[in-house]
Amino acid sequence: MSTYVIGVDYGTDSVRSVIINAETGEEAGSAVFYYPRWKKGLYCEPAGNQFRQHPRDYLEGLDATIRQALEMAPPGTAARIRGIAVDTTGSTPVAVDKSGTPLALLPGFEEDPGAMFILWKDHTAINEAAEINALAARWEVDYTKYEGGVYSSEWFWAKILHTLRVNEKVRRAAYSWVEHCDWIPFLLTGGADVHQMKRSRCAAGHKALWHEDFGGLPPNAFFKTLDPLLDGLVDSMYRETYTSDVPAGRLSEEWAQKLGLSTEVVVSVGAFDAHMGAVGGQIEPYYLSKVMGTSTCDMLVAPMEGGAEKLVSGICGQVDGSVIPGMLGLEAGQSAFGDVYAWFKNLLAWTLEEVVGKSRLLDDKLKQKLIDEASARIIPELTAAAEQIPPGETGIVALDWLNGRRTPDANQALKGAIFGLNLGSDAPRIFRALVEATCFGAKKIVDRFQEEGVPIKGVIGLGGVAKKSPFVMQTMADVLNQPIKIARSEQTCALGAAMFAATAAGIYDDVSDAMGKMGSGFDAEYHPNPERAAIYEKIYQDYNALGDFAEQFFVPRLS
Repeated sequence: MSTYVIGVDYGTDSVRSVIINAETGEEAGSAVFYYPRWKKGLYCEPAGNQFRQHPRDYLEGLDATIRQALEMAPPGTAARIRGIAVDTTGSTPVAVDKSGTPLALLPGFEEDPGAMFILWKDHTAINEAAEINALAARWEVDYTKYEGGVYSSEWFWAKILHTLRVNEKVRRAAYSWVEHCDWIPFLLTGGADVHQMKRSRCAAGHKALWHEDFGGLPPNAFFKTLDPLLDGLVDSMYRETYTSDVPAGRLSEEWAQKLGLSTEVVVSVGAFDAHMGAVGGQIEPYYLSKVMGTSTCDMLVAPMEGGAEKLVSGICGQVDGSVIPGMLGLEAGQSAFGDVYAWFKNLLAWTLEEVVGKSRLLDDKLKQKLIDEASARIIPELTAAAEQIPPGETGIVALDWLNGRRTPDANQALKGAIFGLNLGSDAPRIFRALVEATCFGAKKIVDRFQEEGVPIKGVIGLGGVAKKSPFVMQTMADVLNQPIKIARSEQTCALGAAMFAATAAGIYDDVSDAMGKMGSGFDAEYHPNPERAAIYEKIYQDYNALGDFAEQFFVPRLS
């Protein structure tokens, strides 16, 4: 009788659950749920860099996708589910009471954005991140040294401090703060005391300044010096962290009944999506695994060697076991990737909504059909036209910092820019420059690793953009001047979660065994064109020079 596991992948716009045969890696069922409140834009202010998600979106999606995936699976599958693992975006923290319940689920906080999950792309804490960096630079121990030496507004403590400063009601009610990837396993296992929550080493090490060398988190004195509002908060947090091959517990009676599963199902410790996605994409030592969606998260694993750990500056952290237990996991990424293309699409689609949408020549139903059809064709048509334009022909160079810069050297105050426009600069030419900019941003990450003595033996492409856009991937291969192989699975994050579920449940001894048995391999490979690579090397120098110029005008200023 086959055994099955469930991988749950919480993305920016939706949650997906997959049921995987633990012996073959074959998918037995899957379902996706788009967050209804998020889809309406509730609790978000894009112009103010505020992006919040309601825990009810997460709860409804968890219930719906697992049950729907089970309905798709062969009869009897539910009885043979052995494990569940969850990945989420991050850093995506929320304020909780002592029971570990997010404040937004409590009376009086239901509509308060400060009581909700602060999504990874929320950049309201730019000043707080700058203050953390300034204090760490003069403290006797640099607590950012394992975070690449630069703390980001996308991360745990900056977001907490900003919320405590601007929201007195949340400040008074919050007992502790938890990451999304820690809360879901805690919820599934019936947790009722936040001190009993098993915290993810992936989240803690990459985003919360945790490291064994510090004895855990930085001491209270550090946080109290940063701001007295933080005094004592660290005592409500944690010392120990866990890799995702460790069980968080077993499925609670409540959730077992709700989902139609057994209370013997093992729930593993959670992690971030790109880290589990790298496992689902069968990452290898010194291969850069790029999960490419709205943003990118670039993962690399290296063997743990004796002696002092080499520090890599300007990345998003290096943590023992954050990707594959027993290996060093290094993280980098771009704050906007697919979001850059979506921004340009929405820019062009504005006229559809405002002109066609107000037409008196068409009825409302036909207007909406026309708007929907035209909107859906914008990116495919731009891509087809941009592919016909030779590299370097446009003279346009763009900066991909529309949501700030994550790596190298996080600076979320930076803005995007487009240089070299003239009256002949049409939409396909601008789109091509934006695609090239995102690829140049990827090259900056590769260059930083190599400059710091970390070799890049190859690149693995994962995620929606990698699977759906040959134009973007060929451009990236040309810009990086490296081959890129594309993982066969379209759901590498959920598949990676399933691999961890199988390991935590004892089906496999370690994650490497699970990868070997459950991995789906690769189905495409892009090779660089030497002529285009030479042209892009020259444009890349312009990208760097223009970036240096633009960065002078976007220096974070403490209020």
